[in-house]
Amino acid sequence: MSALVAARAPLGRQLRSELRWILRRPRTVIGLASLCLVPVLAGVGLWFAVDGDGPAGPGLAAIIAGNGLVLPVFTLFLALPLLLPLVGAIWAADGLAGEAQHGTLRGLMISPVGRIRLLGIKAFGVATMTLFAVTLIAFVGAVTGVVLFGGEGMLTLSGSSLSFGAALGRIALTILLVTVQVWGVAAIALAISACTEHPLVVMAATMAGVIVFAVLGLFSALDWLHPYLITSAWDGLVDVMRDPLPTGQLWRSTALAACYVLIGLSLAAMRLATKDN
Repeated sequence: MSALVAARAPLGRQLRSELRWILRRPRTVIGLASLCLVPVLAGVGLWFAVDGDGPAGPGLAAIIAGNGLVLPVFTLFLALPLLLPLVGAIWAADGLAGEAQHGTLRGLMISPVGRIRLLGIKAFGVATMTLFAVTLIAFVGAVTGVVLFGGEGMLTLSGSSLSFGAALGRIALTILLVTVQVWGVAAIALAISACTEHPLVVMAATMAGVIVFAVLGLFSALDWLHPYLITSAWDGLVDVMRDPLPTGQLWRSTALAACYVLIGLSLAAMRLATKDN
């Protein structure tokens, strides 16, 4: 009877249960609180770095004055190379390897839920928490930037100024673009997580891969390889700060991250489908 009930469990209930399970972990709360410190520290650092007595002074201060909505975009680009991939890898590691380490993955795999559905639920949890983390950083960054420097609009790299509404649109676009990039890394981390019972191995392997990709992107002799490295596409995301908005590089980087998501989830599905109970 219990198996029949489990088989008929609504998908929405399972997804909500997965999110509650993630949010109830103390390290999730601590991690999200720590992420909130990143834009605050960045904003305070810029405050003290200005040339003058506060955000109305000359030099850098004159550029930042009234341009506080740039801070969330700057913070996301600052966190993308290492911090956000690490966060995605942590949740991916807990999703499968963490369950295996605690002995609960075996019970989930022999349940009537289905292994592919199980992977989908875990992937949903990782994706949702990643989006939430990126949005949280951007929100705290926007509030911090407006409080410290004002927020009449946004000064772009092209020298033009965007209105307040257009600036919010650029922030939302940056959230989406950065989230998709982190999804690409987290999907590979899920594939690794399906192959081990040690979450630390998943985090170490994922971050090692990110670092190796970044290093490979520095060698001009490997130009033929750069279009396939997810880290090489991150520099192009700065186009979100140009006016008018060029979309070519943004589309290419998003498509590349989507390929990594497809590859990572496919490998994880293949591993779970052949994994012994």
